[in-house]
Amino acid sequence: MLKPFRNLFRKAPDAPRPSVPEGTRYYAIGDIHGCYDLFEALIEAIEEDDANAPAADTTIILLGDLVDRGKQSAEVVARARGWGKQRKVRYLAGNHEQMFLDSLDDLKVLRQFLKHGGRETILSYGITRRDYNKLSLEELQERVRKAVPRKHREFLAGFEELIIAGDYAFVHAGVEPTRTLDDQTRKDLLWIRGRFLGHDSPFEKVIVHGHTIFETVEHRPHRIGVDTGAFRFGRLTALVLEGETQRFIQASQTSDDEVGKGSVSIEKWGDET
Repeated sequence: MLKPFRNLFRKAPDAPRPSVPEGTRYYAIGDIHGCYDLFEALIEAIEEDDANAPAADTTIILLGDLVDRGKQSAEVVARARGWGKQRKVRYLAGNHEQMFLDSLDDLKVLRQFLKHGGRETILSYGITRRDYNKLSLEELQERVRKAVPRKHREFLAGFEELIIAGDYAFVHAGVEPTRTLDDQTRKDLLWIRGRFLGHDSPFEKVIVHGHTIFETVEHRPHRIGVDTGAFRFGRLTALVLEGETQRFIQASQTSDDEVGKGSVSIEKWGDET
């Protein structure tokens, strides 16, 4: 008679942790925003981490916003493109890549682009401050068209919108909570903020995203935000997923100078660290 009552008080089994497919390893890097030194340091740390880990099918995912705000967007784009020729790297489109590309043909977008870090991107492509200050908007647009290599434009235009691996979905900004992953709009995937961040219920997958800056990783049960403010705070973070484990690798500016000067340190934490 007591057996049924004992069952009532048994501890419920823990829900399975989200995982990526067996034999795979993923490194998801947050918004770089033209911070080349942090990006290069994180690349070195990831390469070392992957080389010292058991053999796996490794994929790097850049979560978008490679450009703007920092001073070396052109160098970041070139390095990201080159890295993809050496190993499996997948690239997600960010709203800043979208603005950059649209600004080449739309003066209204160019005006907005310049207000959101586009000036630094344009200067990184070799346009001098003197020319930038004296050119009309129309003249500046024409100069930018000529300054940005076609291979860079084609590279940025080819970025993906959504990547799924096991129980995780990778996007730049987030997802519209009322829509399935198959029914998302490009605008939401690149721009959404409030409706996504304020949603507390589970999504179809655990959403790994950038776009919204947090001083530390925003680690929630149903989403993980890894934009830790490379430009604002001098911290660029990668989430490492393997099996059910979640780890982090972070490159941080160690001096009090502006980002891009001084030395960079590497910190690791999470499962198995």
